[in-house]
Amino acid sequence: MNTRTILTLSGSLRKQSSNSLFLHGLAALAPGNFTFINYAGLDTLPHFNPDLDGDDAIPSAAVADLRAKLKHADAVVICTPEYANGVPGVLKNALDWIVSSGELMNKPVAAISASPNPLGGDKALASLLLTLTIMSAVIVDSATMSVPFIRSKLSTEGMIIDLQTAEACRLLLQTLEQAIHTKET
Repeated sequence: MNTRTILTLSGSLRKQSSNSLFLHGLAALAPGNFTFINYAGLDTLPHFNPDLDGDDAIPSAAVADLRAKLKHADAVVICTPEYANGVPGVLKNALDWIVSSGELMNKPVAAISASPNPLGGDKALASLLLTLTIMSAVIVDSATMSVPFIRSKLSTEGMIIDLQTAEACRLLLQTLEQAIHTKET
């Protein structure tokens, strides 16, 4: 089996973010050929400004790092909380830096929202999917999910302890693998 590099982005900057922990738990469920790289630089990205991103502009080192990691990943998994009925500003800012450079274009992406509320951050997920669609990311069928009551589904170490959620994650990873394979052929 080919090694698959999966870049993960958590939409939360919190030190004990349940979204970041969820990505850790997802990685633990992945097949052995998956290598997960966590992008932890959302807080280093400058505010998006199109004047700093034109043909003559040189992006900051943080933006260049994000773009390089996205470019070299076989697929991307984004897990976001819901703030004020949408994605957090830091995640939207990161995605704005990618619109013109196109690293997500035709890239398989799994989109997850995880929240303590009973709807699982459904509005954030809908917002994220709209943004990814306009960016021409390949939003993989069966690789989008809302996770309600997130804290009850994770151990303190970030392992997914809810059997139904773990099974949904395994399906998500299997579907992502198929999307990567399809893109290669």
